[in-house]
Amino acid sequence: MKTNDRQITDLLQAVDSGAAQLPDFQRSWVWDDGRIKSLILSVIRKFPVGAAMFLEYGNANVRFKYRIVEGVPSNRANVTPSELILDGQQRLTSLYSALYSDAPVHTRTDKGKDISRYYYISIEKALDPNADDEEIIISVPEDRILKSSFGRIELDLSRPEKEYEHKMFPLNRILDFAKVMMWQNGYQAYHNFDPNAAALFNRFSTEIIAKTLKYAMPVITLEKDTPKEAVCRVFENVNTGGVSLTVFELITAVFAMDDFELRKDWEERRDRFFKGDILSVVTATDFLTALTLLASFKCGGTVSCKKKDVLNLTLQDYQEYADALSEGFAEAEKILQEERIFVSRDLPYSTQLIPLAAICAVLREGRKLRVANVRDKIKRWYWCGVFGELYGAANETRYANDIVQVIEWISDSDKIPKTCQESYFNPLRLLTMQTRQSAAYKGVLALVLKNHSQDFISGRDMDFTAYKSENIDIHHIFPKDYCESHGLPKQKWNSVVNKTPLSYGTNREIGGVAPSEYLAKIERKGQVNSQVLDGYLASHWIDSASCRHDDFERFFIKRAMRLLAAIEEATGRGISGRDSEDVIRAFGAPLA
Repeated sequence: MKTNDRQITDLLQAVDSGAAQLPDFQRSWVWDDGRIKSLILSVIRKFPVGAAMFLEYGNANVRFKYRIVEGVPSNRANVTPSELILDGQQRLTSLYSALYSDAPVHTRTDKGKDISRYYYISIEKALDPNADDEEIIISVPEDRILKSSFGRIELDLSRPEKEYEHKMFPLNRILDFAKVMMWQNGYQAYHNFDPNAAALFNRFSTEIIAKTLKYAMPVITLEKDTPKEAVCRVFENVNTGGVSLTVFELITAVFAMDDFELRKDWEERRDRFFKGDILSVVTATDFLTALTLLASFKCGGTVSCKKKDVLNLTLQDYQEYADALSEGFAEAEKILQEERIFVSRDLPYSTQLIPLAAICAVLREGRKLRVANVRDKIKRWYWCGVFGELYGAANETRYANDIVQVIEWISDSDKIPKTCQESYFNPLRLLTMQTRQSAAYKGVLALVLKNHSQDFISGRDMDFTAYKSENIDIHHIFPKDYCESHGLPKQKWNSVVNKTPLSYGTNREIGGVAPSEYLAKIERKGQVNSQVLDGYLASHWIDSASCRHDDFERFFIKRAMRLLAAIEEATGRGISGRDSEDVIRAFGAPLA
């Protein structure tokens, strides 16, 4: 890394010649008219406008597609740059367009309306210490005539003579000494070489033009052997005010050097394979992470999908494995639907989709995914991750372990994956699972659905069709209003133990009354008899006798025990501590 100050003239000449260009992952120029005027004012007043950051270009290890800065003549696109602008694009593009280019500046208003502008500086106001900022830098439309909202001409700069008359200097000449002298000659001739007019311009030239020509920006230059991972990290750090650079953006720029449009490929792939609600949460970066995981596994070397590994993904690997991985994601969605996870809001961990899809992509070969024992092991591994709550942080190392160990486990039942071994569920966790923010909370409700739970009124099995058509959501069994009015502890009644999936219509029938009342109400309406209704409740692991007697404590203990049994069955792991002192104190009885 090198640091030095570079004069604005040198920087903008490099931009104009194509020596300094943008990496293709940079976003488009977006500054509005007000910000451009503010930036120009800072430059002419010698105020700092922040440092720029460049990357020396030319190392074969960092091959990004590049593009010229907006407004630069199109023939410069054939130039190979010597440096790429990592930070400072908005400032340098604004300065180039306003102070260097002959073309009008294509910008926008503060309300987002596209406009074209030329920028001028008032000679008199620039030298007046009491002048307001908005009087010093003026922008005018492309025809150089500024009009009021009623069409009245407020300022006409459409001809050089008009510029001389109003003493408005065109800022796109300020960095070119020859253009400054040409304008000065015309200005003095227009004013008949009046000494006062000449003195005014000479002062303007000394205090404004000369200082602007000498204006320098601090520039940090990264050397050409800087690795891609460092470039990505640096870009994220210096662009905290904008949109963060993703791995996908950077890989897109790398693949573009080989004329491969990654973004277009991903968009087409997303439309084809990722149309379902569950897979809608998969990002382009998630896909590249999963693909890196799959490619490293298939290549037989060290399996890894850390950020640096994704950044080193080759186009050859992408093209070889992208289709198989897309099918793997589709298979992963099917498995989740079998486990009664139907929509993305009920997905415990979007991150766990990454290893799941890669595992499915491997096992699709030889039709292994069709074998019941194989699918059962995948599901057991999946639920261990959910109820062990193991995918809430950075998981790249776990992903690598997952794909290796689950595939081994498929062939050898003695080789249990680390995720399964590490999965642990504390019975007290049932009390703290209060909202959908918890992965385990979503997992419990999926298990209830998987038990072929039936709607209290219709008796309809809550499968995918019912889930979509009946507006199934999570509701309290002992209603909130009832629990609050009877002073029941919120930690219990608002926990997952007292919640179950129900249709919107059934929940309205329940209302806020005691279970004994709403069950009787359902029966009185002739919608279902008591014996059948008890069966519906049992499908939710609800003890009907407790509900009919409004015995919340008995209901709570029995359902907690059933939920723990369901978690044990799903994960294949026993839950210890069911009869510990802490559990008895919290629940009022052991859960063994």
